[in-house]
Amino acid sequence: MKILFLDQSGKPGGAELCLIDIAKPYGDRALVGLFADGSFKSLLQQHQIPVEVLATQPIQVYKSSSFLKGLGSLKQLIPLIIKVVKKAREYDLIYANTQKALVIGALASFFARRPLVYHLHDILSKEHFSQTNRRLAVTLANRFASLVIANSQASQTAFIQAGGHRDLTAVVYNGFEPKVYQTCEFEVRRLQHKLRLEGKFVVGHFSRIAPWKGQHILIDALAQCPPQVTAILVGDALFGEQDYVQQLHQQVAALELETRVKFLGFRSDIPQLMATCDLVAHTSTAAEPFGRVIVEAMLCGKPVVATKAGGAMELVEPGINGFLVKPGEPQELAQIINLCLHQTENITIMAKNAKYIATQRFDVTNINQQITQLLASKFNIAALNHS
Repeated sequence: MKILFLDQSGKPGGAELCLIDIAKPYGDRALVGLFADGSFKSLLQQHQIPVEVLATQPIQVYKSSSFLKGLGSLKQLIPLIIKVVKKAREYDLIYANTQKALVIGALASFFARRPLVYHLHDILSKEHFSQTNRRLAVTLANRFASLVIANSQASQTAFIQAGGHRDLTAVVYNGFEPKVYQTCEFEVRRLQHKLRLEGKFVVGHFSRIAPWKGQHILIDALAQCPPQVTAILVGDALFGEQDYVQQLHQQVAALELETRVKFLGFRSDIPQLMATCDLVAHTSTAAEPFGRVIVEAMLCGKPVVATKAGGAMELVEPGINGFLVKPGEPQELAQIINLCLHQTENITIMAKNAKYIATQRFDVTNINQQITQLLASKFNIAALNHS
């Protein structure tokens, strides 16, 4: 089976990292068509996944865009649609990995007469999408998709509540390669020394910097913790959110935390940085569809405190493999940080539980097999041989 994967992004986010894992086993039988150039293309090439940039300019429609804005972009989309239709005729299946990819993929599916799969990596809620975009995604999925793969029960529920057909959907969590998250002690000590983290209780925050990701919540919580508690913020502003970055620096200065908060920017050595942490915090103020960082921290053998909303609630069992706190509650977050600081033996047991559970639930080989079986049963084809 030959699959044309479509993705709108030139930069690797959670959905794009997931796509790498799904596309890689297909080798030359797959092509990833991107709607923007960038570092994601290079990452795909590093994994020897065929890739082609299909758009000549970025699509100027966003999650909050209105109906008129969408109409205004139609002229820009026509050349892309024509190109994707032509390309799709060379493949057996179109696999849309993002919402913009769904729009293009649905039209290409109609004109090229190829079945469409939509991998839903978002919670279709008013906090994240305009009413126009929610309605568009659901309408196109209902009309053109043969299968909607939701990355969590939370994503599936939001899709159905927005009007999506339940019988189209199946839940498949993101997959991970556990061995990627094994870090040697020497590398951990080297990073601790380089970042001046020796003797500190380190709380790590790993995500793009954006208001709804809640970095400001962690900074507020830090002010309520002992001086040895230090935070590292790993990630950068991706979508014009530099004003928020400036606000975070001002917040740190106002709370006199300059020596206790380190902005590390975008990094590729996430497992190594996680290994230097004593606790990983997930502080999103709105429901996350999944929460890759949560699973990554677990695979690194680190305790996790996450926001009690969305997909995080499917990943964390409080007291067993982590903690859940209410969104936007720095005081509650500070209490968990201080608990982890003082109850090290219990927290170590919890982190071991987390690593074991994550390894069992999210192994990429098992996840890819679930997707392969879904495609095989849905389209009546032989299962993919991964050998």
